[in-house]
Amino acid sequence: MPDTQTFRQRVGALAEQAVVQYVTRLGWQILDRNIRAGRYELDIVAREGATVVVVEVRFRGHGSMVSGFGSLSPTKRLRVRRAGERLWHAKYRHDPTLNRMRFDAASVHFDEQGYASVDYAIAAY
Repeated sequence: MPDTQTFRQRVGALAEQAVVQYVTRLGWQILDRNIRAGRYELDIVAREGATVVVVEVRFRGHGSMVSGFGSLSPTKRLRVRRAGERLWHAKYRHDPTLNRMRFDAASVHFDEQGYASVDYAIAAY
């Protein structure tokens, strides 16, 4: 029987990589991945023009009762926003080329062959 945590980490990393590929195809620059802001972690931090974009990546298996987007509880959203605000104040607020931060969400699905599809919500919360 495989180690559940290791499997979940591998699938999570694959889901994050699929989202990185998705946003870089849009022309965005990846600034950070899995960055800690206090006790919170942000999956992907990207740049779209003058906007810092925090992307929360969600994955749920085929048998899950809730979609990736549906798994974004109000508590999780609040934690991501707090982490993003900490990051903004610590790293980006004095950068004159940046003027705001946005919070997006991505839900990743893998088909039976292992190919990823990304559903993306801009300004999700």
